[in-house]
Amino acid sequence: MKFLYNPRSHFNLANLFTFVNITAGLLATYFITQNNFVLAIILAWIGGAFDIFDGKIARKFKLSNEFGVQLDSFADFLTFVLVPVFLLFQAVYATSLSSISLLFASAVSIYYVISGLRRLVHFNLNTDAGEVDKYFTGVPTPLGAILLWLAYLTHAYDILPAIVVVVLMVIVGWSLNSTIKVRHP
Repeated sequence: MKFLYNPRSHFNLANLFTFVNITAGLLATYFITQNNFVLAIILAWIGGAFDIFDGKIARKFKLSNEFGVQLDSFADFLTFVLVPVFLLFQAVYATSLSSISLLFASAVSIYYVISGLRRLVHFNLNTDAGEVDKYFTGVPTPLGAILLWLAYLTHAYDILPAIVVVVLMVIVGWSLNSTIKVRHP
């Protein structure tokens, strides 16, 4: 079991937590295809919990390495970029928008995915394994996902129409790569 506390192991404890995040994201994607949006959201939140703990474990046991940084960003891309976009597309856009608006929502969804991916790649290029800044520059993808899930809820409870959710996705997508400062938890 020494591999769990070996920073060179791809299967150390921190990375195992990241693998659970990836698993939760994959399962959430599956449940979105089954229109089980509540279970998909619960799984994404479980992925989020494991995302918080993987970094804390990596720092506490000095398990941070380049592999873990890259793996964590892949997990974040799946759970906090693709899953919320797919959720909004399936649960809101595909069921509520006309064909022209659906094309616009499709373009916005692609914009959001590219914005999230750009943010994660930029973060990886500008961070060192094991280091944590006091502030993020730009909204981190987990917070972006939370904002999109809140947008989903406002539509699910008939507070906002689908087209407003699309506009909110544009704003959140922009904020991912903005100069907004967000305190690191």
